[in-house]
This record gives sequence, C-alpha cells and structure tokens, in this order.
Amino acid sequence: MIVKRVLITDEAKEIMDQLRDKHGELMFHQSGGCCDGSSPMCYKAGQFRVGKSDVKLGEVYGAPFYMAKDQFEYWKHMQLTLDVKPGRGSSFSIEIPLGVRFMIKSRLFKDEELENLEPVE
Repeated sequence: MIVKRVLITDEAKEIMDQLRDKHGELMFHQSGGCCDGSSPMCYKAGQFRVGKSDVKLGEVYGAPFYMAKDQFEYWKHMQLTLDVKPGRGSSFSIEIPLGVRFMIKSRLFKDEELENLEPVE
C-alpha cells in the first residue's frame, strides 16, 4: 500500500471547495519561510511558477502540492497534513480573505512506511 506524503483534514477540504468555486483549480507550494514563516501557500492553478528547484510531493484533494528540493531534504522523513485555522496570515495565499489560513502539521514516518512512500516528481 502506497503511503501518501501529504494528507488533508476535512476542514481544509471545505475551504478548498470555497476557493475552487471562486478561483477554479488550485495548487499548493510549501513556503520556505520568506513572508509567513514556513507555511503552505494556496494559489490558483498555474499562478505560481514551479521550476527545476521544486518537487511535487503528491496531490491533496485534487491539487498538486510542491516544495523546494532543498527544503524537501529536511522534510522527506515527515508526513504532512494540510489543515486550516482561523486567523489572518501575512502571506499571498488566496484563503487569507476568508479569515483563515492553511497550516501544516507533520509527523515522522514509521520505518515500515518509509519503504512504501509515494514517489516525488
């Protein structure tokens, strides 16, 4: 059984549904810490340009989830869960006008999970 690198909470799915209604398809990029610490940034699909220095960790609720390669080296042993909480972040992520912000919860993979991880692209 393939172990996903990125999961999502039901609350985050609800926010994604609202954002899709307004913006269409979505994408995520895990920020490396510039404006709002290290937080997931949600964009309209194609609005953020990913490049050779980014890896795709998988898809979360139908949206691709990317991270910089060098940051991934630190996080590759962790499963990420996309969640949402009330409050306004200081980022460029499109959920901010809704009065919420996406956030990441993480946990280390178990040894047996490491053998069956979803490959990155």
